[in-house]
Amino acid sequence: AAAFTDRCCIASKTTFNGHLSAEELLCCCSSCGLGCDGGYDDEAWTYFLTNGIVTGGDYHSHEGCQPYTLPTCEHHVPGTRKNCSTYGDLPTPPCKNICYNKKYKDHTFTDDHHKVKSTFTIINDVKKTQKEILKHGPVEAGFDVYEDFLSYKSGVYQHKTGDYVGGHAVKVIGWGVEKKVPYWLVANSWNSDWGDQGFFKIRRGNNECSFESDISGGYPVV
Repeated sequence: AAAFTDRCCIASKTTFNGHLSAEELLCCCSSCGLGCDGGYDDEAWTYFLTNGIVTGGDYHSHEGCQPYTLPTCEHHVPGTRKNCSTYGDLPTPPCKNICYNKKYKDHTFTDDHHKVKSTFTIINDVKKTQKEILKHGPVEAGFDVYEDFLSYKSGVYQHKTGDYVGGHAVKVIGWGVEKKVPYWLVANSWNSDWGDQGFFKIRRGNNECSFESDISGGYPVV
């Protein structure tokens, strides 16, 4: 929902400057995957096309129609929050067709939905991905996570050691070059104590960890 949120803000010329609900996507998109156990980013964009998504901020933000109800936790690193593993295997919350934030009075649940008019997928095309980000805002990337990525701190990540852990979807916000190595600049969803204050760089141009073979997004209805 993070990339869609940013693209809505850009497409509306900042008329929309709230957050869209990761909670609704997590709980209500049955085709997106396994709820808290992972999912498919391209199916999320299809959900935004057919169903749309309501507003909703982070945990304890009291923002929007359906703010996040699960507490934030530390992913793979020590920090100020509880480690995610201490919560065990939490069940995915049930889908709710209401605005459960009682403080939210802007719209009804039905009227609060934001949609995309079309979706796209980019496969192994760096220039096209760059043009898309430059013109319309962040895109979503799905990639393969290996053990050495979990302990990333800084620099341009390139897989060297460790076993395959699973797939992961992230928000690609830009690109650059560091020490002659081209990279994508990416916002992760593992909180600010992980990586480079919640962000990371991954090598660009060689489909590192299948990063460039699964780029997706959509064009918001404004």
